[in-house]
Amino acid sequence: MEVEQLEVLAFLRRFPPFNQLPEEVMTEVATQVEVGYFKAGTRILEFGQAIDALHLVRSGAVEVFRRNGDLYNRLSEGGFFGEFGLLRNGRVRFPVQALEDTLIYFVPEPIFTRLFEEHELFADAVEVEDRTRLRQAVSRREDANELMTARIESLVSREPVSLDLHASVQAAAVKMTEESVSCLLITETDNIRPAGILTDKDLRTRVLAVGLDVQQPVSSIMTEDPLSVEHSQLVFEAMLLMLRSNLHHLPVMKKGHPIGVIALSDIIRYESQNSLFVVSSIFRQQSIEELQGLVDDVRSSFVRMVREDANSRMIGTAMAVIGCSFKQRLLELGEEKFGPPPVPYCFLALGSMAREEQSIVTDQDNAMILHNSFDPALHDDYFRKLAEFVAEGLDACGYTYCKGGIMASNSRWRQPLKVWEGYFSNWIEKPTPEFLLNSSIFFDLDGVWGKLEWADQLNDFINRKVKHNPRFLACMARNALNRTPPLGFFKDFVMEKDGKHNNSINTKRRGTAPVADLIRVHALAIGSTARNSFERLEDIIAANILPKGRGQDLRDALELISMVRIRHQALSIQQGELPDNNVAPENLSDFERKNLKDAFQILSHAQKFLKFRYPMS
Repeated sequence: MEVEQLEVLAFLRRFPPFNQLPEEVMTEVATQVEVGYFKAGTRILEFGQAIDALHLVRSGAVEVFRRNGDLYNRLSEGGFFGEFGLLRNGRVRFPVQALEDTLIYFVPEPIFTRLFEEHELFADAVEVEDRTRLRQAVSRREDANELMTARIESLVSREPVSLDLHASVQAAAVKMTEESVSCLLITETDNIRPAGILTDKDLRTRVLAVGLDVQQPVSSIMTEDPLSVEHSQLVFEAMLLMLRSNLHHLPVMKKGHPIGVIALSDIIRYESQNSLFVVSSIFRQQSIEELQGLVDDVRSSFVRMVREDANSRMIGTAMAVIGCSFKQRLLELGEEKFGPPPVPYCFLALGSMAREEQSIVTDQDNAMILHNSFDPALHDDYFRKLAEFVAEGLDACGYTYCKGGIMASNSRWRQPLKVWEGYFSNWIEKPTPEFLLNSSIFFDLDGVWGKLEWADQLNDFINRKVKHNPRFLACMARNALNRTPPLGFFKDFVMEKDGKHNNSINTKRRGTAPVADLIRVHALAIGSTARNSFERLEDIIAANILPKGRGQDLRDALELISMVRIRHQALSIQQGELPDNNVAPENLSDFERKNLKDAFQILSHAQKFLKFRYPMS
């Protein structure tokens, strides 16, 4: 061997995973390695470029970034990078830059691939062990979807077209025609924020369709105080705002000034799942039968999101918004059928829909808050018919009846606000097993129709009551331990033994549900107002009540388990089968099995800490 190759061999003997290879293999690798030098500040790898070698830091230091520019890792002597591009599609996943003057050894792709396939210790190290492996798997999924990294500013193609609010409707139409735009920002003198927004749809529905005088001021038909997004937010966030509010245009703000407007058409090239179109379609349907005709579209939307690498948070939110849209449209149709409500009410979503963590397999959990003037003798017949109409419609649209009767069609869950407050007080002050079960369901609630502020009022009421009741938290913690992860003594999977799903893992009952349960306990303890488990975890991590690193571990575990469950459901749909929550381990890849065991182990540790954190007095 030449002197340079002997130096490479000596280096390989010092650092894993190469020092775990047989001597003759290390020698072969040393003879194939090439060398490169990069000055400080030089870009070594760009996202998406072709990669043909594993990069090994001989001296110096490098920084590894996510696609959005966030720092992901720093590596020094002995560190390696580029492995994930080599393992996936030969394209760089994480950009890398030299932090110092750096010398790099290049291990050619054919050598890397052979080491990965023939030497298990090398493969394990490259895949990354235990929590780091799990985190890398989760990070890789998040990095794959442009919706999660693209900034809204990248969609802005021109400055906004605006018009003074005192101008006429005709002047607005002329301006839109001259500028070839589908909307205008309506402005007021000395006010940098838009006073309103006017779209071509507004001209059709608010002017032409009703024969309005076109000399009326544009302020009479504009939408006042339009919702907007910040230039630095993600395209994903704009998509969710459009979904939730059924909007087609959003002003983009920067330092308080509008810099442009993004339209639905701008989102389409990033919104690969078409969930926006599903929501729009829901509000155009005129009957339960027509709504039922959208079931296949909902499933197709779900499958597309999975196929195009959306993560569980995006999928869960999109599916929850679709579910809420079905409820909203059914309530609109119900009020058209039965007439206006005799007293105000608020229709609630509960459980996974309220947390925005819904999958394609779900039943309907809902309830109704009625005005305190509600008189059963005078009013209940109306609300019973309305609730039954909604329940029937949801069942037809794939949201099956709740076996436990947690539906507004059950009179127990169709009560005035003061009764709900009494329910919650009683559950918190007298935590029986039944009351704890109710709490785990009803403490995740969100208003979807009517007096939405009542839902916020109930959430505030819950937080205030729980804050002063440590015994209730301890009981909730014990209740959260009833569903344990499916791991045996030697970290082997423990299978279900229930006939139809024999020898499988219920990824909801033994995975996502217990994670959501324990996160809820911590969130209640710190007074978090968030409902989504990932958002609750952000509050929990910020409150510093968990051991260092455990919050991030828990987040990764939830993401991994959720995606195993979601991918299984999507595959079932593609194969023409009914989706469910039960996954057979033999249908998992080796990579998924390893990571799933890691995730369940993290859940097990988190449950043990829960018992320690909230002891019974």
